[in-house]
Amino acid sequence: MGTDALARLQHAIAATRFGGGQRTFAAKVRTGGNRAFEQVLNTLSDEQLVQVEDQARDLLGSGVEALLLGQAHYPKLLASSRQAPAALFVKGPVELLQKRAIGMCGSRQASAEGLRAAYACADAAARRGYAVVSGYAKGVDLAAHTAALACGGATVIVLPEGINKFTIRRGEFSHLWDPDRALVVSQFAPDQKWFASGAMTRNAVISDLSQALVVVEAGETGGTLAAGQYALQQKQTVLTLQLFDAPPGNKLLMENGAKVVRSRQHLEAALDYLESDGSKQLTLM
Repeated sequence: MGTDALARLQHAIAATRFGGGQRTFAAKVRTGGNRAFEQVLNTLSDEQLVQVEDQARDLLGSGVEALLLGQAHYPKLLASSRQAPAALFVKGPVELLQKRAIGMCGSRQASAEGLRAAYACADAAARRGYAVVSGYAKGVDLAAHTAALACGGATVIVLPEGINKFTIRRGEFSHLWDPDRALVVSQFAPDQKWFASGAMTRNAVISDLSQALVVVEAGETGGTLAAGQYALQQKQTVLTLQLFDAPPGNKLLMENGAKVVRSRQHLEAALDYLESDGSKQLTLM
């Protein structure tokens, strides 16, 4: 097991650091399978190979594992997407990626009402046995993770940077932190710093790990709107919150097929629909 885990980490590190770009390398894996990982390792210099091996041992020692596209433990829902990364670095209970999940996205500068709504939505989803999947920004993301942990549920943190950059945020979240109920996921090289395009790319993973995406407050432009638009393009259920006055991005998503959620009861009705695999009629607007 340890040898296999170490080899997967070496493959994941080589792919994310030297694979020539995520989309390009993922396409190679889809056509060539595991050979693509072996091929990139074979192109490394002796010095690069030593770096990869050393980093893999360090990651394994700190509890990080790697999941590779096309292999058994890679999450099936994500694997079916054309945006699926070739490799994921994970720390925590990997089995959470097999649970039914609800994605959450929203503004870093969400209103107080938006934060309360995000907390309520995540709480409702977690209490029904869904894993809550979100990014790790302040605002809606952190409210969603906090709510899931506070009610005894599970949460999946999808990073816009390398997994070595992860730290537990201070405050209520740190007091609730439970490594048995929280999984950290990154599709980037372990030491990759935050960058804007990485955050946008990460949003597709949040969406593709989830049965539905809840959009709290989306502006006229930006990552939250882009995440909702991507989910709609994938024919995914998108639930947008209608607070007192829907933000411009929420309105745009509604015009393009997103369902309107006006209350916790509305959200629970949508979750009933998802649990029935569409056998019930979803009557939300």
